[in-house]
Amino acid sequence: MATALSVAVLAAGGIGHAVVTGLDTGITRVDPFKDMKNRPQAGHGMNILVVGTDGRDRITPEEKAKYRLGGAPCHCTDTVMLVHISEDRERASVVSLPRDSYAEMPEHTDLTSGKKHQAHPVKLNAAYAEGGPGLTVRTVESMTGVKIDHYLEVDFTSFMRTVDAVGGVQICTTRAVKDAYSGLDLPAGTHELDGGQALQYVRSRHIDGAADIGRMQRQQRFLAALIERTTSGGVLLNPVRFREVATTMLGSVRADEDFGTDQLFALAKAMRGFTPASSEFVSVPIGDMSFPVKGIGSTVKWDAAKAQKLFQALREDRPLTPAKPGSSEKAPKDVVVDVAPRTVRVQVYNGTRTDGLGRKVDDALRGTGFDTTRTPMTGAGREQARTLVEYDPRWDRSAKTLAAALPGAELKAVAGRGGTLRVTVGADYKGVRAVRAEDSGRSGPFEAVTGDRVVCP
Repeated sequence: MATALSVAVLAAGGIGHAVVTGLDTGITRVDPFKDMKNRPQAGHGMNILVVGTDGRDRITPEEKAKYRLGGAPCHCTDTVMLVHISEDRERASVVSLPRDSYAEMPEHTDLTSGKKHQAHPVKLNAAYAEGGPGLTVRTVESMTGVKIDHYLEVDFTSFMRTVDAVGGVQICTTRAVKDAYSGLDLPAGTHELDGGQALQYVRSRHIDGAADIGRMQRQQRFLAALIERTTSGGVLLNPVRFREVATTMLGSVRADEDFGTDQLFALAKAMRGFTPASSEFVSVPIGDMSFPVKGIGSTVKWDAAKAQKLFQALREDRPLTPAKPGSSEKAPKDVVVDVAPRTVRVQVYNGTRTDGLGRKVDDALRGTGFDTTRTPMTGAGREQARTLVEYDPRWDRSAKTLAAALPGAELKAVAGRGGTLRVTVGADYKGVRAVRAEDSGRSGPFEAVTGDRVVCP
């Protein structure tokens, strides 16, 4: 029996390797590490620099018109992410680096003009325009102190085709999001996005005042949704499906010479146990969102002390999110709402004959994060059959957040009530449901968040 089992394991391993053999022949190769000297010391785990460029040469005219992809590309990096795969292959940490980050570009030769440049300040995304993948890697390593093991470059085409190959991604929005520049127009709710729509979602930066910071958070939510679709949809367990998706993606990306079959096979095997909770997302800590630089304009300056601690954690292969007690058990998902509970003021009334119910509900709402008065009162009149939330129409979004925490509650607008919402607990009360605003699950010294906190509930 032991011999038969050993043979079966070896045979399965051979089939698995055969599935990915030859996939790397479709990758366009670059050498971002050529002639690099004085590099950071290698840490633990694997570090991949993922850059998204605005290349759109292979997109059809119809797609360009539909998804607002016209205009001339800037030949620069639209997105920069540092992805750390833990040494035990059980965790992926994704650090978003703002494209407008203030950077000290190393001495280099301009790829276009051939002119030699001394070290000088720039925005991070200009490194690619001046020196391609090699200068981009050198600049990121200089800024982070993290040694890059592999380089992966994705353009608009490879992004769209990959999303379509996995069957799209599911994105949830607590309020309508609209961006006239990218063409994104999503009402509040749950959406299945195809490749073109997903590209609009991750490129949008004119939805609110958060600009690039909000865009990076949307990119992180997208990656968590992509991980969920890939790991739950059988892609990694179905050899034919995996090869189909991998061929689609790798046929239109650029990568370093060493990113080949063995690395693909190792990553595919490791990710078979992945869930969104296995991934964690963070944006590099910001010190100044509008740091002026002569000749460059406004840049994003990192918080040097916090950023140093973040990248030290990556080098030492440490998680960026705090350990969860009882994390081996799957925690129930909170309901995502538009307004953070801590901003919602609530007065509780007991509309039943059950003694102490008002205090119980007040405590439960406060435990979920609501700003309750802590002085529950007794409702007037006969017993209330259904829980009622009364609110001033000007606080309608806050009312929806409160109603989401009280399943089955009735909403009633009352002009002139003011900023304090009134809850009259009815006989149908079954308990308080945990709710949270988008991205409020970020915690720890770096305000990181695990993927299960940002995917659709």
